[in-house]
Amino acid sequence: MTIQRVALITPPYHSGVVESAGTWLNVGFVYIAGALRAAGYEVDYYDAMSLWHKWPEIETRIRDFNPDVVATTSFTASIVHALELTALAKKINPGIVTVHGNVHATFCFEEILKEEHDTVDFIVRGEGEVTLVSLLDCLNAGGDPARVPGLAFHRSGAVVVTPKAPYIHDLDALPLAWDLVEWPIYSYRAKNNARLAIVSSSRGCMERCSFCSQQLFWSQSWRARSPENFIAELELLHNTYGVEVAMLSDEIPTFDRERWVRILDLMIERKVGVKLLLETRVDDILRDADIMDKYREAGVEHIYVGVEAGDQATLDLFNKNTKVEQSKMAIDIINNADIVSETSFVLGMPDDTPESIAKIVELAKHYNPDMGFFLAIAPWPYAELYPELEPYVATKDYRKYNLVEPVVKPKNMTLEELEQELGKASQKFFMHKFQHLHELTPWKQEFMLSVLDLLINHSYLAGQMKAAMKEGGKEMPLEVIELLRSVKGHGQGTPHTLAPIP
Repeated sequence: MTIQRVALITPPYHSGVVESAGTWLNVGFVYIAGALRAAGYEVDYYDAMSLWHKWPEIETRIRDFNPDVVATTSFTASIVHALELTALAKKINPGIVTVHGNVHATFCFEEILKEEHDTVDFIVRGEGEVTLVSLLDCLNAGGDPARVPGLAFHRSGAVVVTPKAPYIHDLDALPLAWDLVEWPIYSYRAKNNARLAIVSSSRGCMERCSFCSQQLFWSQSWRARSPENFIAELELLHNTYGVEVAMLSDEIPTFDRERWVRILDLMIERKVGVKLLLETRVDDILRDADIMDKYREAGVEHIYVGVEAGDQATLDLFNKNTKVEQSKMAIDIINNADIVSETSFVLGMPDDTPESIAKIVELAKHYNPDMGFFLAIAPWPYAELYPELEPYVATKDYRKYNLVEPVVKPKNMTLEELEQELGKASQKFFMHKFQHLHELTPWKQEFMLSVLDLLINHSYLAGQMKAAMKEGGKEMPLEVIELLRSVKGHGQGTPHTLAPIP
């Protein structure tokens, strides 16, 4: 068989978490599609997840494209749907070569291949741009895949694992395939459905957070694109595809201060018409306290920092390498720069109780981020923390490993009680925020009304937020009540106020 046509398909998994804020593209597929196309393959970039396609529509698309290869992305919560996807591909045409990649497949390849080797041909472990191309080139040449680094596959009753592939160091040289993206579906609800891109300026993470998958996937390494190369991509996205907002997929885009300052300077100098949303570490914000005005001028509009825990013992267990008091300082710095601040708290640990969760809510109010989320610990089976959590893991249904549905059962709570407490935590935190809405700057007030609209009408917290509005509205100042009443029609044709950034 000659391989020519490759379908890159996202599994149709939804948890109600990220979908509440907008529609997010798979930037990894943009890079992999670019690499495949540069090697001479024809590619269908098919984001079935973001299109909200169901299985009949997915089957039609596969049949219409008639691929030789179907490759999908397998993070833990999506693995069940990803396996259904490759099983569907084999049902359509048993000759289709099926490939899984991403973090769950990278670390749980033995489990997948032992149970699903009839419908999963290969697993790409680690980055896919070089490994997938090498695999397909090898198959076309009639070679042995065992000679291709970065793979796992089933052969003669056993799982074959090839040596780990080296990381790609020249990220600037990777070809892109932005023209394959179905742009109209990608939007950011909090800014009047502005066109949204996900971009990557660096890869890797140098930290050792014990609950996280990224430090394992990247082996605590970090590589970055040049500022000039990254800014040129943002300009392309804005000028050619109309992108107005870009979220950085980087774990720590600000790791190298000199490089990051150069990016900010270029954003200002070239007047790149894209607002930036990003995640970074608390200590990087503390380090950059003296240049937060540059962040604002460059168009950084929203920063997430991972607080994760409210006591030092839990922070140390999570290997966060930060102090509790630093989190409050970082959020204050972001707020004082009039940038939207966001953080999260990972709850549902074995010793958690309603009382300990209530204390975290009060701490969250004290930290005073614009947005705070209370997440259920997800016991990734490959994470450093897993052995400690395993005795309390209540289900192996990976579809629930989405940070919303509790999976770990605390010693003194049922899963249902924990889920209720997490909902109450969100209620209490956000109602506190909206009781103090009038204290924010005008553009942040407007932004937070957009957030309230999302929480009530589009998110997994909708039920709890509607109940909290009904119960807690009387406690708010009159002018804030009037603002909240406007949320019913908010976002229906009225442009949202943008941050006052050039």
